[in-house]
Amino acid sequence: MTTPSADTDDRPGLLLKLTVVLVGMFAFIQVYSIQSILPQLQHDLNASVVEIGNAVGMTVLAVALISPFVGMLSDAIGRKWLIVGSVFALAIPTALIPWVESIQGLLVLRFLQGLAVPGASVVTIAYIGEEFRGPSMVRFVSLYVSGSVLGGFSGRFILGHLTEYMAWQSAFGVMALLNLAGAAIIWRGLPDSRHFVANARFRSSMNALGQLLRNPSLQAACALGFTVLFVLIGLFTFVNLHLAAQPYHFSSGQLANIFAVYLLGVVVTPLAGRLIPRLGARRTVFCTLAISALGVALTLVQPSWGIVVALALAACGTFVTQSAIMSFIARRITSGRSLASGLYYSAYYCGGFTGAWLCGVAYAWGGWHGTVAILLLTQTLGGLIAWRFMPGPATAA
Repeated sequence: MTTPSADTDDRPGLLLKLTVVLVGMFAFIQVYSIQSILPQLQHDLNASVVEIGNAVGMTVLAVALISPFVGMLSDAIGRKWLIVGSVFALAIPTALIPWVESIQGLLVLRFLQGLAVPGASVVTIAYIGEEFRGPSMVRFVSLYVSGSVLGGFSGRFILGHLTEYMAWQSAFGVMALLNLAGAAIIWRGLPDSRHFVANARFRSSMNALGQLLRNPSLQAACALGFTVLFVLIGLFTFVNLHLAAQPYHFSSGQLANIFAVYLLGVVVTPLAGRLIPRLGARRTVFCTLAISALGVALTLVQPSWGIVVALALAACGTFVTQSAIMSFIARRITSGRSLASGLYYSAYYCGGFTGAWLCGVAYAWGGWHGTVAILLLTQTLGGLIAWRFMPGPATAA
């Protein structure tokens, strides 16, 4: 098979586009998969609300801790093999989950899953920033985000429905096999870097780290990213407990179906790749945060179909916000891209861990209303960050 080259023109091959989507999908297929079976795991492992929320939070905490170091490693040794190896490594702790007998054992393996994710997520953004230019780069970022959205949906949907027909232990075995298949496909379809220049000097990496930490654009992106994943994980983790309780009593399969709203993100995010260059990142973030906040507020309605519509609004707004932020980073950070991606993801996933923990406390204290209040406050903070620290169109130009 002929491997496509990462051309910088606006018409790269279909295989390359599909491969970038699959990288995002298989990087994130395990990260949130357990959300659709949280009530079942909580019962079988005798876990509290906060503990079962941490089953999601531990994975994103691991991503947050390791992302900057993976960025530095990638800047030294390259891109493709880290991407492929990370997708393969995700299968190992996933295959061990069937043997856990306590919530503590599950938390350890979920943490190990998170350690493998940045090698795909962080490095892919750096790869795109190096191999593509202009509108083509923005579109590939949007394709990657679409793939990550598809992976988030697929993990929850597949695992939730598998547990309708088999024990959750066996279902995790199937999930491990999926990651092995994904690693093989990405290895064949992803071209080697053409514009990567290795930087193996530790001092240079430290200098780059210092410069990036003082970069106002990256600081704004990191702060905003913190709020984005805070809301996404808090919303889609504890809405499962809300819908599994009275008066809804959703099964794991029905909870898995809820995540079909993620498929809207697969459609909306590539379209945003054409919209973001016209509106600019700042205006896009304002619009999408407002849409997402409206969706979060509407989850307080009583009918279950209304909650699904509200989740769809919140998800679409959040996905486009994420795409705008990542395009903003790829456009404004011109050196140390992999390290910059690592720092962004560190802040982003710290937000996810904080959201899983703090929303768990809010849910235990005030139920779903308490969780929604925390989410709306966080989105308001995100809007203030974008207004104060993201440059407007004139400044950005």
